[in-house]
Amino acid sequence: MARYTINQVVMLTGIKAPTLRKWEERYGFLEAERTSTNIRYYSDDQLKKLLNIGLLTRNGYRISKIDKMSETEIHDIITNKLVGPTQENDITALMVCMLELDEYGFDRIIKQNIVNRGLLLTTLEIIYPLLGQIGILWGLDKVAPAQEHFVSNLIKKRFYVAIDLLPPPQPNAPALILFLPEGEYHEIGLLLAYYIAREKGCKVYYLGANVPLMNIPTLVDSHDMSGILTMIITPLGELQHQVLDELLAAIDLPLWISGNLNILKDDFEGKRVKIIENPYHFIECIEGLF
Repeated sequence: MARYTINQVVMLTGIKAPTLRKWEERYGFLEAERTSTNIRYYSDDQLKKLLNIGLLTRNGYRISKIDKMSETEIHDIITNKLVGPTQENDITALMVCMLELDEYGFDRIIKQNIVNRGLLLTTLEIIYPLLGQIGILWGLDKVAPAQEHFVSNLIKKRFYVAIDLLPPPQPNAPALILFLPEGEYHEIGLLLAYYIAREKGCKVYYLGANVPLMNIPTLVDSHDMSGILTMIITPLGELQHQVLDELLAAIDLPLWISGNLNILKDDFEGKRVKIIENPYHFIECIEGLF
């Protein structure tokens, strides 16, 4: 069972520390645990409860009324009335679904957002902020790898479904190679690029994660390609830079790189690459191919 300090709970729920202390004094739904040195901490179950309570209070429910609600009543209100109206509501509800491994609830919220917002806005306004929250938990060592993989795979499933529903590209459409280099495994950003490229009418050769760079020239030589996109989050080592230089020397195509802009601008300054700053920039690059 994970333990959360009061500062960590404040960061994850948005509920201020004085408010938490006041609730603990006045109401029965919250009672922090104590260490041997009398320092407050909160359990996984208490964090999930506080995420839900924070969601209710942000939507006008008085804490005195929430105190009298059962867990079932709280769940029903959130599920039937609050999920959907605001971005913050949905991100909080998705966090709870992750902690509870609630596949049905998680999938329902993501699908509802895709219907209402489209896949691009759902990714930018819901999925990316959610992954940021999960990253906070990961950094605090408060989320299990199984929970992170659970969420990632549900999200990836939604991308594959959306891509499968797109019409096939025209035979003469521009063709792109999309891949993550060796050591890069987080595909959600690349899958968004896959969807965008297909939605704009491109052929896409999607290679996935952890692809050796020197495999790319062989594919370029055997097919008529219009461009290559990769994403880099972690800084490249000296050997990886050498391999990238060899790749650039072996191909005569636009090489687009996105990911961690803080390292990209330093690592690739002066090289024959184009830094893609955001999905809308990528759309501009694709439209230039037609």
